[in-house]
Amino acid sequence: MPDDAAAARAAAEEESAFSHPPVDPDVTSAYGSHPDQVIDFYAPRSTTDSLAPLVVVLHGGAWRARYDRRHITPFADYLARRGFAVANVEYRRGGDALIPGQNKGDGGEATPPAGRWPDTFDDIAAALDALPALVRQAVPQADPRRTVLTGHSAGGHLALWAAARHVLPPGTPWRTDGPPPLRGVVALAPIADFEVAEKLDVCGNASLQLLGGHGTFAERRPYADPVLLLPTGIATTLVQGRSDLEVPQAVAESYADAAAKAGEVVGLTLLEDVGHFPLIDPAADACAVVAEEIAQLAW
Repeated sequence: MPDDAAAARAAAEEESAFSHPPVDPDVTSAYGSHPDQVIDFYAPRSTTDSLAPLVVVLHGGAWRARYDRRHITPFADYLARRGFAVANVEYRRGGDALIPGQNKGDGGEATPPAGRWPDTFDDIAAALDALPALVRQAVPQADPRRTVLTGHSAGGHLALWAAARHVLPPGTPWRTDGPPPLRGVVALAPIADFEVAEKLDVCGNASLQLLGGHGTFAERRPYADPVLLLPTGIATTLVQGRSDLEVPQAVAESYADAAAKAGEVVGLTLLEDVGHFPLIDPAADACAVVAEEIAQLAW
């Protein structure tokens, strides 16, 4: 259990990250018929003669319904003000029904389930497949040839997964014939190794719930767990706070270690005295580090 000082600091970081008012997008486009199958686009706020790199943002929130894309819109706007075009993707998450005996929060309380199988993965695949055409219409200032995929927490998992669709097991409906056209991935405190996440009870067994519970967890992991989908051949950087109480750094380290064993170098940027939420908080120094990591891949 964290000590009182660590818990207080984490609470203050979360409060700061969620204190910013949501920022409305310039354009919203649908990639499917469900209300959650939409992408918010932000045009680059600075004007240049050249096209802007595109940053695709996948929000976190333990794949649970109560956390939608609105909480990460200040981060999307922050990137747009730094000269990027931004696509903030929404996707279907867990419902409101409780799963008896399976989904307990950190304090033992019942919580809504995390994610939907296979809907959450269907949506990320569909959104990324539809993105090039939607970008041309919504943000003509963007250069899709310089696309960086980023995501926070559960969204970091989805970003790593989306970049690995070409190495999914044969016959998987989300598998692509080749690697995605990405400059790279910057995963922020990602839930990148489900086995380690479950041992640490990350987000109240969220990854277990995402895969349908104990009965299907082992069966579905090869199709969903980024640590089992290596190497990808995609430039990848993980950004992780050393003081993160939500998704401890051991999860990111396990992914980086697995990548090295698979013959792939994955960057791991560890930030001292930083927890989970400063990575997407425009008021935090850590957010500038994230933007620089994205810029190094995009420009």
